[in-house]
Amino acid sequence: MNNSRAIFMLLLATAAGLAAVVFGSRWMISQTTSSSAKVVVATADISLGQRLTPDVLKVVDWPSTSVPPGTFSDPQKLDGRVLKESTLHGEPVLEAKLSPVGTVGGLSAVINEGKRAITVRVNDVIGVAGFALPGNYVDIIVNTEKDPGMATGSRDQHISKIVLEKILVLAIAQEVARDETKPKVVDAVTLEVTPDQAEKIDLARSIGTLSLVLRNQVDPQAATTAGATRTTLLDVAVPAPASAPAPAPRVIRKVVAREPTNCVRVIVGGETTKECF
Repeated sequence: MNNSRAIFMLLLATAAGLAAVVFGSRWMISQTTSSSAKVVVATADISLGQRLTPDVLKVVDWPSTSVPPGTFSDPQKLDGRVLKESTLHGEPVLEAKLSPVGTVGGLSAVINEGKRAITVRVNDVIGVAGFALPGNYVDIIVNTEKDPGMATGSRDQHISKIVLEKILVLAIAQEVARDETKPKVVDAVTLEVTPDQAEKIDLARSIGTLSLVLRNQVDPQAATTAGATRTTLLDVAVPAPASAPAPAPRVIRKVVAREPTNCVRVIVGGETTKECF
């Protein structure tokens, strides 16, 4: 009798323990499921302008309280989409980093709406010794001769002037990767500009020499300059214009009329007159 009761209690305790384990496991699973979400991330570093394929994406569990806006849960929805910003390994793929649906890959996918891409030929000096990398901002200086309408009569006709500010570098040579920080000397730099700025650059490189000036990424301050000339560069005082010489005095000659010396008497009828010459 006592043995039967002990066995019963043992079986009852075992059943209660199994039930607790089952309910505890279900509770933990439900808690885990409710606190995480499925997010598509990159399995490798992906450069901007590259077309996405399922083999460079995977789905991971992400804390639901910190899921960034614009994420995806299905890699198939990203098949064929093009990145307009670089994405690192393990980083979620966001809608804000993607070009519109149907965009063809390449540099054209990186250009913002209303902008254009123009390429400028550079060397190691003009290209800021290779430090003008994709994603940086530059100012553009042109060295040229003054317009005839600006000439002041002096022989100082050359001028260097900042003509465009905060221009985004899209690519150097044929590379658009923005994850490099090492300088790279190239022979061409592609810039993102508005149509008006593109016209100015095209004119500037035909009438003078262009130079790029690397600027701070977050500096919004505009540079208001009058341009540099030889006079301002050497800090030479501008001579005062010479005064016009006084006009020569006019000489007025007086001509004295001579009295006639030859005279004759003319008798007409009864009248007599005298004519002198």
